[in-house]
Amino acid sequence: MIKYKLTCKNCELCFDSWFSSSGEFEKLKKRGLLSCHKCDSKKVEKSLMAPKLINTSKADLPEIENKNFKKINKKLKEYQKFIKNNFEYVGENFAYEARSIHYNHKKKEKGIYGSASKEEIKDLKEEGIDAEVIPWIEDKNN
Repeated sequence: MIKYKLTCKNCELCFDSWFSSSGEFEKLKKRGLLSCHKCDSKKVEKSLMAPKLINTSKADLPEIENKNFKKINKKLKEYQKFIKNNFEYVGENFAYEARSIHYNHKKKEKGIYGSASKEEIKDLKEEGIDAEVIPWIEDKNN
Protein backbone atom coordinates (compact mmCIF):
# COMPACT_ATOMS: atom_id res chain seq x y z
CA MET A 1 0.00 0.00 0.00
CA ILE A 2 1.15 3.51 -0.75
CA LYS A 3 -0.37 6.81 0.32
CA TYR A 4 -0.25 9.85 -1.96
CA LYS A 5 -1.13 13.46 -1.31
CA LEU A 6 -3.30 14.43 -4.30
CA THR A 7 -4.09 17.92 -5.58
CA CYS A 8 -6.97 18.90 -7.81
CA LYS A 9 -5.68 21.28 -10.49
CA ASN A 10 -9.21 22.63 -10.97
CA CYS A 11 -10.24 23.65 -7.41
CA GLU A 12 -6.82 23.20 -5.72
CA LEU A 13 -8.20 20.84 -3.07
CA CYS A 14 -5.50 18.70 -1.42
CA PHE A 15 -6.41 15.25 -0.11
CA ASP A 16 -4.77 11.91 0.67
CA SER A 17 -5.55 8.60 -0.97
CA TRP A 18 -4.25 5.04 -0.67
CA PHE A 19 -3.25 2.85 -3.62
CA SER A 20 -2.03 -0.74 -3.77
CA SER A 21 1.11 0.45 -5.61
CA SER A 22 2.51 3.43 -7.51
CA GLY A 23 1.68 1.56 -10.72
CA GLU A 24 -1.94 1.27 -9.62
CA PHE A 25 -2.15 5.07 -9.25
CA GLU A 26 -0.80 5.53 -12.79
CA LYS A 27 -3.17 2.90 -14.19
CA LEU A 28 -6.24 4.51 -12.58
CA LYS A 29 -5.17 7.99 -13.72
CA LYS A 30 -4.61 6.81 -17.31
CA ARG A 31 -8.08 5.22 -17.38
CA GLY A 32 -9.66 8.44 -16.04
CA LEU A 33 -10.92 6.82 -12.86
CA LEU A 34 -9.42 9.39 -10.47
CA SER A 35 -11.48 12.46 -9.70
CA CYS A 36 -11.69 15.24 -7.14
CA HIS A 37 -14.35 14.49 -4.55
CA LYS A 38 -15.20 18.22 -4.30
CA CYS A 39 -15.57 19.36 -7.92
CA ASP A 40 -15.46 15.98 -9.72
CA SER A 41 -12.62 17.17 -11.98
CA LYS A 42 -10.35 14.52 -13.52
CA LYS A 43 -7.37 16.92 -13.25
CA VAL A 44 -5.89 15.20 -10.16
CA GLU A 45 -2.12 15.08 -9.71
CA LYS A 46 0.03 13.56 -7.00
CA SER A 47 2.28 15.86 -4.98
CA LEU A 48 5.65 15.16 -3.50
CA MET A 49 5.28 13.50 -0.15
CA ALA A 50 7.90 12.58 2.42
CA PRO A 51 7.52 9.12 3.92
CA LYS A 52 6.90 8.91 7.65
CA LEU A 53 9.31 6.43 9.13
CA ILE A 54 9.35 5.14 12.67
CA ASN A 55 12.76 4.77 14.28
CA THR A 56 12.95 2.91 17.57
CA SER A 57 16.30 4.38 18.60
CA LYS A 58 15.89 6.75 21.57
CA ALA A 59 18.79 8.87 20.32
CA ASP A 60 16.94 9.58 17.07
CA LEU A 61 13.68 10.73 18.68
CA PRO A 62 12.94 14.42 18.36
CA GLU A 63 13.77 16.27 21.57
CA ILE A 64 10.15 16.78 22.67
CA GLU A 65 9.27 13.11 22.11
CA ASN A 66 12.39 12.11 24.00
CA LYS A 67 11.33 14.35 26.91
CA ASN A 68 7.85 12.80 26.89
CA PHE A 69 9.37 9.32 26.81
CA LYS A 70 11.57 10.14 29.80
CA LYS A 71 8.63 11.67 31.69
CA ILE A 72 6.43 8.61 31.12
CA ASN A 73 9.32 6.26 31.93
CA LYS A 74 9.94 8.11 35.21
CA LYS A 75 6.24 7.95 36.16
CA LEU A 76 6.08 4.21 35.42
CA LYS A 77 9.12 3.65 37.63
CA GLU A 78 7.46 5.62 40.44
CA TYR A 79 4.36 3.41 40.16
CA GLN A 80 6.51 0.30 40.17
CA LYS A 81 8.35 1.45 43.29
CA PHE A 82 5.01 2.12 45.02
CA ILE A 83 3.71 -1.32 44.04
CA LYS A 84 6.89 -3.08 45.21
CA ASN A 85 6.72 -1.30 48.58
CA ASN A 86 3.00 -1.78 49.19
CA PHE A 87 2.02 -5.08 47.55
CA GLU A 88 3.16 -8.68 47.87
CA TYR A 89 4.92 -10.19 44.87
CA VAL A 90 3.44 -13.60 43.96
CA GLY A 91 5.31 -14.13 40.68
CA GLU A 92 3.76 -16.45 38.11
CA ASN A 93 1.12 -17.54 40.67
CA PHE A 94 -0.86 -14.32 40.29
CA ALA A 95 -4.04 -15.89 38.86
CA TYR A 96 -4.04 -18.67 41.51
CA GLU A 97 -3.46 -16.21 44.37
CA ALA A 98 -6.13 -13.82 43.07
CA ARG A 99 -8.67 -16.65 42.94
CA SER A 100 -7.68 -17.79 46.46
CA ILE A 101 -8.31 -14.32 47.82
CA HIS A 102 -11.58 -13.93 45.92
CA TYR A 103 -13.19 -17.35 46.45
CA ASN A 104 -11.76 -18.37 49.83
CA HIS A 105 -12.04 -14.86 51.24
CA LYS A 106 -8.38 -15.30 52.15
CA LYS A 107 -7.27 -12.14 53.92
CA LYS A 108 -3.94 -10.62 52.97
CA GLU A 109 -2.17 -7.79 54.74
CA LYS A 110 -1.19 -6.39 51.35
CA GLY A 111 -2.58 -6.57 47.86
CA ILE A 112 -0.75 -8.76 45.38
CA TYR A 113 1.08 -8.28 42.10
CA GLY A 114 2.77 -10.68 39.72
CA SER A 115 2.65 -12.08 36.21
CA ALA A 116 -0.31 -13.45 34.31
CA SER A 117 -1.07 -14.09 30.65
CA LYS A 118 -3.66 -12.05 28.76
CA GLU A 119 -5.92 -15.09 28.81
CA GLU A 120 -5.58 -15.45 32.61
CA ILE A 121 -6.42 -11.75 33.12
CA LYS A 122 -9.42 -12.09 30.82
CA ASP A 123 -10.63 -15.15 32.76
CA LEU A 124 -10.18 -13.38 36.11
CA LYS A 125 -12.23 -10.41 34.92
CA GLU A 126 -14.97 -12.72 33.60
CA GLU A 127 -15.09 -14.30 37.08
CA GLY A 128 -15.58 -10.87 38.63
CA ILE A 129 -12.06 -10.67 40.05
CA ASP A 130 -10.56 -7.21 39.83
CA ALA A 131 -7.22 -7.46 37.98
CA GLU A 132 -5.40 -4.93 35.85
CA VAL A 133 -2.38 -4.98 33.55
CA ILE A 134 0.19 -2.25 33.90
CA PRO A 135 3.34 -1.71 31.83
CA TRP A 136 6.40 -3.01 33.66
CA ILE A 137 9.90 -1.76 32.94
CA GLU A 138 12.67 -4.18 33.82
CA ASP A 139 16.04 -2.58 34.26
CA LYS A 140 19.03 -2.63 36.61
CA ASN A 141 18.19 0.71 38.27
CA ASN A 142 14.59 -0.12 39.11
